[in-house]
Amino acid sequence: MRIKVITFDLDNTLWDVERVMIQAEAHLHAWLKAEVPEVVANFSGDALRDLRTTVLEENPNLVHDLSKLRREVIYRAISHSGYGPLEAATHADAAFAEFYEARHWVVYFEGALETLATLAENYPLVALTNGNADFRKLRLDRFFSFGISAADVGVGKPAPDMFLNALDRAQALPVEAIHVGDHLIDDIQGAAEVGMYTIWVNQKDHPLNTGSINPSSTVSRVGDVPAAVAAIEQTP
Repeated sequence: MRIKVITFDLDNTLWDVERVMIQAEAHLHAWLKAEVPEVVANFSGDALRDLRTTVLEENPNLVHDLSKLRREVIYRAISHSGYGPLEAATHADAAFAEFYEARHWVVYFEGALETLATLAENYPLVALTNGNADFRKLRLDRFFSFGISAADVGVGKPAPDMFLNALDRAQALPVEAIHVGDHLIDDIQGAAEVGMYTIWVNQKDHPLNTGSINPSSTVSRVGDVPAAVAAIEQTP
């Protein structure tokens, strides 16, 4: 079977997103404390979560656009802390820019960059993410031909939209494509349901107990993905 394109999830496949977000949240908190301290005084973690819930209830479409969602939550918090619309918007833009920069301070899993470099020599690679990491900001455009986010198509994985969009742009059939990801539902089930081969990057040794979900291949390290791709390509 000749593979024409390989799609990759980003968060928790190439790096630990929890570590990244803890770091980015701390950076945002420090910036707000210095620039708009009223927000830190008025909005604890619980209050911010409640505000986020309110924003989503009023704008459910933002669930698939995490950048717009976070910027709106920051804006509301600043606005509710006594700032006028223009000043609140200016501070919100600056605060989000600080957060978004820190959101890209990633530490790649061992073998991640080497894997991308190896595969990019022989296959077009595509980044697919439900989050808001920008592969170009991470200089991963040296490996990825293009990327698609949930915000781009209006819905996240496991919905078929992102996968089908990638296949269409790559001019590949589902049986000519492999998706690599860490999440059994969003990545593996979603890609399998459109007919793609799948490689489950199971670095935390999660049990495969979901019944109907059967990855084409499972690896415990992202560095093992090239070998898994080779094995799939040898499938009759």
